Amino acid sequence: MKKHLFPIILLLLGNTISAQQDFFALAGKDSPRIEFNDFRSMNADGTSGESIFGVSSEAKVVSQSRKTAVTEDKTSYNHAQSMTLAALAYDSSGNNLVYMPMFSSNIYVLNQKTKKITLVENIVARVTSCDINSHITRMATGYDGNIYAINNAGTQFIQISKKNNQYVVNDLGIIKDDASNGKNSFTAMETGFGGDMIADADNNFYVFSVSGNVFKISTKELKAKFVGKITGLPDAYSVNGAAVNSKGKVVIASAKGAALYELNLNNLEAKQLPGEQNLHIYDLASKYFANDRISAVNSLANVDIYPTKVDEQTITVNINDKAVKGNIKVNIFDVSGKSVLNTNLSVKDGNLNQQIYLRNLVTGTYVVSITGESGKSLLSKKILITK
Repeated sequence: MKKHLFPIILLLLGNTISAQQDFFALAGKDSPRIEFNDFRSMNADGTSGESIFGVSSEAKVVSQSRKTAVTEDKTSYNHAQSMTLAALAYDSSGNNLVYMPMFSSNIYVLNQKTKKITLVENIVARVTSCDINSHITRMATGYDGNIYAINNAGTQFIQISKKNNQYVVNDLGIIKDDASNGKNSFTAMETGFGGDMIADADNNFYVFSVSGNVFKISTKELKAKFVGKITGLPDAYSVNGAAVNSKGKVVIASAKGAALYELNLNNLEAKQLPGEQNLHIYDLASKYFANDRISAVNSLANVDIYPTKVDEQTITVNINDKAVKGNIKVNIFDVSGKSVLNTNLSVKDGNLNQQIYLRNLVTGTYVVSITGESGKSLLSKKILITK
């Protein structure tokens, strides 16, 4: 029986889905300038889902360092509802949205459930309001579970990690152009500025500039290599948001009031999604990764496990879906397809939030598979144990 497990996993990873609440958007108002409106979930077809938190919502901001509530100056750029928000990432370790205002070094973490916002005072990023080169405009979650952000000119590549339940910021260095880039420079305003970024399963990053140029970032060499230019977009389309959806495709969005497009990363051909046609989106975020077959598994949007980077010997199974009832089975496989841990959990009223101790599993990559009472697959997700 064991010899059949790995082919079953490979088959599972090859399935595709059309999940609801596929990714998240930092949306703006219908305005010629950058003007934040709300954070919202987005459906797979490009239509808006639930509004999570908006410009008029009551903001309860708590300082991470001071561990107290703070009152922010709403006339400045340094506050949680600044109109110049333009960088967003999804932190799956706590179902949080992490974001930064353009003219500020502040990092904010929005808990989707409680709506509490944590202010991470960031002295690492050197953002100067009058220097457009320094503004953080690209942000994404890496495959290792950490969050990464890059400023316009690539002169700061920062990592936001979590240690002892606290966010820690590190400067990883300067990203330079690959020698082959020629006139398509990552560091030049007309070819490389703005846009957004995504991560792949090898912990590389792809940066999409406003003009539609695509650069692949090697984290080891800190170089940006020009991949090509997106085709299939309207002439005046401004690429401002990018995220990987549950099918493993890249969704791109514009701040200028336009439709969303789905992009094949292999050939950079974009096809318009059938959803809304006049959204103003400054950034996108998701829990999925390019070139990761796990992204395409047949799963439910409200069934998840976290963290994906495990350094404290536990993972949490989170379910918030009334369609899931009774007992579920959690099975963990190693890279050979061998089951190394399995357990049964009980779901009550469609809700579950329970930790699983990993019994000192050795460092490496594993697949966590969750199935319902009927045997239907609810989720299959890759984790990396780093302890």
